[in-house]
Amino acid sequence: MEIWINPDCSKCRSALSILDAEAAAYTVRRYLDDPPAASEIREVLARLGLEPWDITRTGEPRAAELGIGTWPRDDRDRWIEALAANPVLIQRPIITADDGSAVVGRSEQAVRSALS
Repeated sequence: MEIWINPDCSKCRSALSILDAEAAAYTVRRYLDDPPAASEIREVLARLGLEPWDITRTGEPRAAELGIGTWPRDDRDRWIEALAANPVLIQRPIITADDGSAVVGRSEQAVRSALS
């Protein structure tokens, strides 16, 4: 599995601790340093069963600068391109499992669901 993290994020550190405690095999992607392409975001959204606005950190200063709060939700591509160009806007951590599933691992339960 792969986990997209920001090492400064407490939820990311917590998710890594859970994975380590369970001796899970995973790779870390520091997505701020290695941003996902729009195609990767589309793939992860499909695996999550979510829309781009569902994983957008709308409280980030960059979101306010872009005016994301006023964007219509009928322009999915615009949202995805914004996430690709501004990875700080991507909710974290995101765990993609080898079985094709994915979760936003903000809770212990969500992280554990990636292990089943």
